[in-house]
Parts: sequence; structure tokens; C-alpha cells
Amino acid sequence: MPKDEPATAASRGPRIGVFGGTFDPIHVGHLVTAVNVRHVLGLDRVLLVVANDPWQKQKADLPLTPALDRLAMVEAAVGDVVGLQASDVEIVSGGVSYTADTLVTLRHHHPAAELFLILGSDAAAGLPTWERVDEVRGLATLVVATRPGADDATPPAGWEHQAVEVPRLEVSSTDLRARFADGRPLDWLVSDAVVHVIRQRNLYAVHQMASPRSATS
Repeated sequence: MPKDEPATAASRGPRIGVFGGTFDPIHVGHLVTAVNVRHVLGLDRVLLVVANDPWQKQKADLPLTPALDRLAMVEAAVGDVVGLQASDVEIVSGGVSYTADTLVTLRHHHPAAELFLILGSDAAAGLPTWERVDEVRGLATLVVATRPGADDATPPAGWEHQAVEVPRLEVSSTDLRARFADGRPLDWLVSDAVVHVIRQRNLYAVHQMASPRSATS
């Protein structure tokens, strides 16, 4: 192909979004972010990467639903949604989950891909606290999901990024867990498929809400 001929979708590598989280549980806000970023940036797919043992939660010693249960919820949530895919890459790797390790693994599996790391604005502002943050910067394009009318935080100086505006949905996984524990409705906040997994696996019962950190096996 001549050097001045632009790359086509068939000739270039895949454009893959990497959207990590504990997803405890996954909710409509996560899905809206994923589908909007995919649409705006023309990504081939967005991987919703389920953290095995997130270092942020580990430091705070917060309760955490077992990783395989959280993966099952994400798999149920994405279902047949075109372009969204649940990823167990951090669960398979085991141990504490660091984004740098995840991006290295994805680069190994998809050497021709262009990776896009999707973060909320608050997480982007906290990048200086991350492990091997310079490695993260070199492995993926940073995408910051912003909210209309909000005075969102921005990445630290020196970080090039693409901003994608997504609908403003104030949904908290902490609140959702409490809602399930005390019987309040989750309608329109999480999908019916996710509610089914929660009930099937008996997640977020009252006694679990105050339990110590759960095992991930």
C-alpha cells in the first residue's frame, strides 16, 4: 500500500477500548459510558475488564464481592450488546490488579491493536498515584468520560487525552448494594439479567454487606 494511502478498517489493527472496574455491581452508568465512548471514537469493541483484586479497594480494606461473581454480572449485563465484551484478563492473571499489567497483557494478545484506556474524570485526575503510570501512558490512549454541565476534573499536566461527553447519570454501586440488601427497587438502574445473577448467587444479602473482604476464588 502506498505510504500516502490512508489505512482502512480492514488494513489497520482493531481499536479496542479498555474500561476497567470492580463492577460491584455493574449498572446502567457503566454501560452508557461504554457504548457512548465506542460510538464517538469508532472503536471496534470495548472490553469491560473485571478487576481481580483492585489495589484502590485493597488499601481501603473495603468488602468486595468475589471476582467470578462480578464477572458473571458483567457477562449478563453486556449480553448481546454489539461491541461490548466482558473480560477476565485480570482474574486470569490473579493477584492485585494494576492497569499497567493489564495493558501489557492485552498488548501481548493483540499486538496490532490500538488501545484506548477509558476513565471517569475523577480517576483520570488521580493518575499520579497509579503504579507504573508512565508505562500506562505509553501503552494506551487516555479517554476521559465527562458529564454535561459538570466541572469535571482533568488529567494531570503532560497527559494527552480525548474527552467524550456521556449522559450524566448519578448511579453508585455502593447505593445499589444497599438497595438490594434492604429490598428497595433496582429497576432501570441495573438490567434484569444482572438482577437475576444477583438473586441466583445470593449476592448483597444483609449479612454480606458488613462482611470482611471476600476471597476471589
